[in-house]
Amino acid sequence: MNRHSFLQSPRRKNLFLSSYSTNINYLRHPLVIAWWSAAFPGFGHLILGKFMNGFTLAIWEVVINYNAKINEAMIYSFTGRFEMAKEALDTRWMLLYISVYIYAIWDSYRLTVDLNKAAVLGEREQYGENINFRLGPFSLNYLDKHPPWLVLVWSLLMPGLGHLYLNRLSTGLYLLIASIVYIYYSHLLEGLHLTLLGHIREGAAVLDPEWVLFYPSVFCFSFYDAYVLTVESNKAFKTEQARYLKRTYQSSLLRLGNAGNNG
Repeated sequence: MNRHSFLQSPRRKNLFLSSYSTNINYLRHPLVIAWWSAAFPGFGHLILGKFMNGFTLAIWEVVINYNAKINEAMIYSFTGRFEMAKEALDTRWMLLYISVYIYAIWDSYRLTVDLNKAAVLGEREQYGENINFRLGPFSLNYLDKHPPWLVLVWSLLMPGLGHLYLNRLSTGLYLLIASIVYIYYSHLLEGLHLTLLGHIREGAAVLDPEWVLFYPSVFCFSFYDAYVLTVESNKAFKTEQARYLKRTYQSSLLRLGNAGNNG
């Protein structure tokens, strides 16, 4: 690698485009990311683009939460039946839950602070390769502008569809599979069907609370993350296009601003 190509290669990149995924580093509020980790361990890491960490923590959340009967105890607590909540909890699994839960919140907060610094530095590096199009043997990916409202509609119809539309395949597939599992084992659609027919008690009785409480977090996360990704992806598209036009067509002799008004 010669000196010229080295100078053209950014030390920090805020955008990675592959045939199967788009990963963007942008400024995020650390407390928002920590909140998503508290709502469902792993979601904060997924927002940050730390997919393997996020998937590991999300799977851990389901396995430990289900065996510890935490969701069932939460329902009893919300309805004032505290003794039943105590009896429902399995302490052998519950004690495994606490340390990793706290770690997920702490680590996502720490990562957000560090990645925000990298995002600011990455924005100041004006050079980089053209990364607006990637073509592979089984898939392709390209930067483009997407209407946020359309992404919200697809995410509303089924969690994960908005991410697939944005070519965030890893998160999209996870959300689709997780939603199917939660909806099936919670009997959510069956309960909704009975409720719409006017059989409210039967609809409530058929629900499995252990699985029902997993779904709202997944649904809201899909809605939020898909919208934010759309906004940031649109910004990345405009930034990449502007830098390409500047490198390719703008004369190096052009000076903007007050460069020539020294007196």
